[in-house]
Amino acid sequence: MKTRIDPNAPTFARNAEAYATLIEQLRERMTWSLAGGGEKLRARHLDRGKVPVRDRIELLLDPGSAFLELSPLAAWGLYDNQVPAAGVVTGIGNVSDVPCMLIANDATVKGGSFFAETVRKHLRAQEIAWENRLPCLYLVDCGGAFLPEQDRVFPDYGHFGTSFYHQCRMSADGLPQLSAVFGGCTAGGAYIPALSDESVMVEGTGRIHLGGPPIVKAAIGEVVDGETLGGAAMHARVSGVTDYLAMTEPEALQKLRDIVAQLNWPRPQHATRLPVRPPQFDPAEIDGIVGTDLKQPFDVHEVIARLIDGSVMQEFKPEYGATLVCVFAHLHGYPVGILANNGVLFSESAMKGAHFIELCNQRRIPILFLQNITGFMVGTEAERGGIAKHSAKLVYAVATARVPRFTVLIGGSYGAGNYGMCGRGFAPRFLFAWPNSRIATMSPDVASTVLIELRRSSLKGDSDAESMKALEAETRRQFEEQSDPYYATSRLWDDGLIEPSQTRDVLGICLQLADASTPRFEGQTPVFRM
Repeated sequence: MKTRIDPNAPTFARNAEAYATLIEQLRERMTWSLAGGGEKLRARHLDRGKVPVRDRIELLLDPGSAFLELSPLAAWGLYDNQVPAAGVVTGIGNVSDVPCMLIANDATVKGGSFFAETVRKHLRAQEIAWENRLPCLYLVDCGGAFLPEQDRVFPDYGHFGTSFYHQCRMSADGLPQLSAVFGGCTAGGAYIPALSDESVMVEGTGRIHLGGPPIVKAAIGEVVDGETLGGAAMHARVSGVTDYLAMTEPEALQKLRDIVAQLNWPRPQHATRLPVRPPQFDPAEIDGIVGTDLKQPFDVHEVIARLIDGSVMQEFKPEYGATLVCVFAHLHGYPVGILANNGVLFSESAMKGAHFIELCNQRRIPILFLQNITGFMVGTEAERGGIAKHSAKLVYAVATARVPRFTVLIGGSYGAGNYGMCGRGFAPRFLFAWPNSRIATMSPDVASTVLIELRRSSLKGDSDAESMKALEAETRRQFEEQSDPYYATSRLWDDGLIEPSQTRDVLGICLQLADASTPRFEGQTPVFRM
């Protein structure tokens, strides 16, 4: 592919400068996530002889291997920013040469207690592990449910209990559930190690009890200290609740590595992987191509060329339905089919996309969606042309695709276009977003216009100019706030914000996981031309 991008052009420079501000903001907020509960609580953690959560992860992972952290900005802007990363670190990394899902409580954040976002993050990690066939390793330092939030944490499906349900079902499905206990595990927190296939506890700091000393005293009048009630030595030698006793945290982490090494875990490879080639064009140029103004269009071919191997792509139907770009390519050596927006989706674009997805199904090729979409075309001509039925074809094809799907929000993600391009509701294996992205039912401009027109229609000409102006301002404020990428990632509507230049490597990890976990399904998949 030949590029039309001139890095010396004024427009490119302005875009790159504006995007650099977004990257700086993202990195500053990532620092908030990495800081955990702050220096004071970190110092107290260390004084107790305990290792900080990310240092535990580093000790557990294979030296020099990558760690794909998920949703690091969960709970950003919530609880007065007192719950960094929602108090739990989740991510994927190699342990004894086996890709594993790590779920690690951060005891410096509210004692490792579970808030609503903590639960969602924990469950999302389990879902990813389940779909990608990954063993789960729980680094437990958990205070159980945060009691003031109990109504958002305890009673419903999708709350704390669902994590135990997942744990049992994954173990039954042949996915190892392993844990190391570094601190207190009280009430519900006790079930994480108790439901594990194998568990390790650290002498002196690790404790497991369904009811802590205060509950025991209140319930049966017994006065007992925490170590006697549920200490590591007692559980290793008396109750048998744990399987291994470690004297130190590094020893416990090494024991976990030893257990993983003996899993006899298969390492299948289903795709015909080609040698990895870097893109012909620099991924760092994506910032200057995309910019920060969603109203300014860009050619998505230029973005794709900076993600794929050798910048080599075979475009499907390049002359038809041009607002949806469909290409076959390789990324980190793995075959991939890419659907990327280059404007509003017309009937032709939708039919082309559905046809392309069927080709990917037939050829067992994973699909990547690059979302920058205002939605499907509207208006009399579009409706008479059958946009409703043709857009439904794309939505149906996305929903029933038999191959792994991945989504990256690289711009706007609005309305039904979000569905047609495999938004969160359509369960892609991973969904990441760039810091310039926006997600909502519609843009702030469109939303304010729609509500004003509805208000005028309901008032039948008796509208007050000042109230209309106030309605427009409030609607715009609401949609701008709620479509912000940090609002979205805080609530785990994605699996994390990533920098555009990181996207290629992040997707490479995802494709590798999908390739190892997805057997070639039986049966022929026909292709119906649209």
